[in-house]
Amino acid sequence: MLKTARLAVALCAATLSVTAPAQTNWPTRAVTIIVPFTPGGGTDIGTRLVAQRLSQLWGQPVVVDNRPGAAGNVGLELTARAKPDGYTLVAGNVGTQSINPFLYKKLSYNPDGFVPVTMMAELPFALVVTPGLPANTPKELVALAKAKPGKLTFASSGTGGSPHLSGEIFKAATSTDMLHVPYKGGGAAMTDLMAGNVDMLFASILETTGHVKAGKLRALAVTGTVRSPSMPDVPTLAEAGIQNAESGSWVGLLAPAGTPKEIVDKIAASVKQVVVIPDVKKQLIEQGAIPVGNTPQQFAAIIAQDRKRYAKIIADNHLSAD
Repeated sequence: MLKTARLAVALCAATLSVTAPAQTNWPTRAVTIIVPFTPGGGTDIGTRLVAQRLSQLWGQPVVVDNRPGAAGNVGLELTARAKPDGYTLVAGNVGTQSINPFLYKKLSYNPDGFVPVTMMAELPFALVVTPGLPANTPKELVALAKAKPGKLTFASSGTGGSPHLSGEIFKAATSTDMLHVPYKGGGAAMTDLMAGNVDMLFASILETTGHVKAGKLRALAVTGTVRSPSMPDVPTLAEAGIQNAESGSWVGLLAPAGTPKEIVDKIAASVKQVVVIPDVKKQLIEQGAIPVGNTPQQFAAIIAQDRKRYAKIIADNHLSAD
């Protein structure tokens, strides 16, 4: 009877090992989140904030590893080569996942070689203009642009980046002709805008809020689907009567293709739990972000939708990073 009991226990254990593999205990060691940009940017700050709380929730270290280069492509390549066991993730954004696959003709990794896990936060832009511009609403801006075809200028932090493409989306949605003026970074673009050397700019809420409050810039709208908690009095473009012009960025977690579904689902559920913690939510909002924490399926749908939109914008404007 003792032998029979031992055999039964052994068979039960074997069955459990098949139906409940080791992944269910994940994580049992440190998890690395690769940030494909330099420290201090929006993607980095938001990721570090969430990573700290994930570490507390999981009882394991969550290490943020900055691997900048080639507009995020270096970090994406490293992640794509990692073992798909949930211990290496990447913090992607609209640029790495939905713009670069069309802006770069050759990539050293497969853009589809990732599993969308969850969007941590949405990062809408603000449409800001120089105070001297005679336009107080997006519709007035459109009327001004149509009265002066090709004369109004919109700055950006560089050709092919999401601020530039936000301007192109706005142009397409409003059937206007405006001149793009690219700069080597957002700081230079912002400085020239405040000096009145260019007319308008799409930039992050974090970059623009202080200048708007100081009266150095005027915010006409935000580019997200909902108003920004950091600029509650500024309407969305849709509220202002401009349809199909939503844009901006987001930051989300992705895993190498082949990562087990149960691990992906656990990470997504954990992030959803973390981003609503009051102090985490507060800090994200202070960075101009809107906490999200959606499902892998919802995140995948957003990436696919963004890719369709940006592929057309990039093709229509003959843009290339090569």
